[in-house]
Amino acid sequence: MANFSVDKQDRYSVVTPSVDKLDSRVSPELKSELVMINSTGEKNIIVDLRQCKYCDSSGLSAILIGNRLCREVDGSFILSGLQESVQKLISISQLDTVLSITPTLDEAVQMLYMDEIERNIDEDEE
Repeated sequence: MANFSVDKQDRYSVVTPSVDKLDSRVSPELKSELVMINSTGEKNIIVDLRQCKYCDSSGLSAILIGNRLCREVDGSFILSGLQESVQKLISISQLDTVLSITPTLDEAVQMLYMDEIERNIDEDEE
């Protein structure tokens, strides 16, 4: 059974882990999936972590790889639905200033569209 689902939309993909721990057992699979999604030309990825109650350094590593991949192609990488323990780890690691985080998936989609509008405005000004 897959440890997560991927929902491909027009302008973005949503990756939703179906496990409650984003650890060394699951993280390599998540990294591979993020790389694969990005390599197909998808530049906007939302990771919905509402089911994850725990994340370790390998989980953070997978998240940071996804963030880097999207930023390199001028895309958006957004985390949504963080449980308190995962939010704390990200804050303690001072990654809350690097990562885009929203409380809900709907807000992540709205943020993604706002990012796209801002990028289009920036391109028009150049």
